Amino acid sequence: MTDNHFLILGAGVIGLTTALALRETYPSSNITIVAKHFPGDRSIEYTSPWAGANWASMAHDNGPLENYDRITFHKFSEIAEKWCEAGIGRMGMWGIFDGSLEEVGIVTPETGKIWYEELVGGLRRLKDEERPEGSVFGLEFGSTFRINTQVYLAWLQNQVLSRGVSLVRREYTSISAVLKDFPKATLLVNCTGLGSLKLEDVKDMNLYPTRGQTVLVAEPKVPIERMYFRSPKRIDPETTYVFPRPLGGGVILGGSRQDGNWSGEVDMELARDIMERCCKLCPELGKPEDLKVIAHGVGLRPSRKGGPRIEVEKLSNGVPVVHNYGHAGAGYQSSWGTAEKVMKMVKKALEPSARL
Repeated sequence: MTDNHFLILGAGVIGLTTALALRETYPSSNITIVAKHFPGDRSIEYTSPWAGANWASMAHDNGPLENYDRITFHKFSEIAEKWCEAGIGRMGMWGIFDGSLEEVGIVTPETGKIWYEELVGGLRRLKDEERPEGSVFGLEFGSTFRINTQVYLAWLQNQVLSRGVSLVRREYTSISAVLKDFPKATLLVNCTGLGSLKLEDVKDMNLYPTRGQTVLVAEPKVPIERMYFRSPKRIDPETTYVFPRPLGGGVILGGSRQDGNWSGEVDMELARDIMERCCKLCPELGKPEDLKVIAHGVGLRPSRKGGPRIEVEKLSNGVPVVHNYGHAGAGYQSSWGTAEKVMKMVKKALEPSARL
């Protein structure tokens, strides 16, 4: 398979993870990542650095979305055990809800269960005195994952480089233009997130931004023992979260979900609201006025009506394109699962019968 030359368009968490999966599947092939932004860049166009991020599945479809998250959980477990420098660490979490169990969107309708209960080492119902005032119920996750996005993205990039993947920093307005510059390409994987709304030969109108804003603060002198989130339901504009990051990453405070908002400007009123909410949720933080703010962040989640697009199309020049974008706020926690799905599509697209 040494004559294959794979292109990956986009170098966020999805593009980098897909590159590693390709290298594992095709160890002797040429692989090139082409992107405008790479780890270390701080741009509103580059979503991955701005994520929370942790593993707390939003899926309840009894199907592919749950499977993507399951595969990623197991891969995170492997990474955390083998590579302590990767920026992924285990930690328990309290999830607190302002609605009933049946209302908040964490139960899979077909099974009547929370699908990941066993995966996270069990879910304990919080006692009334453990929950903040006004909440309806809460769950303690035995063990899940928190991610220092700056460290993890750099680690992913180092992994692809150490495996002979080439990086090209270049901006394109269409997939056809990329393939014109790389005429020997066998197949292209499109991992451009919201960029697929603007690519001239994609223009996926189902994509839309979901603006998120965070506050990064210094770690308190007394370490925070768990992650927290509180929400009216699992996906909601008023979700509040506190995620202590591993490896000196501070504590990330959020959040907000503003569909259709493209603004990259920090809303200081929202930032103050986030800090107040987080201090109420996690008393270990102290008072809002005592927080040592390191940075404010704004990112645009690549949301998509109908969920992520993971499918193959063949351009007029005969080169297959596998799309892998539109992960909304689940990019990190579904990344390895969607990459595995892409590998199945790549194999099928390269079969002799598919090339006719």
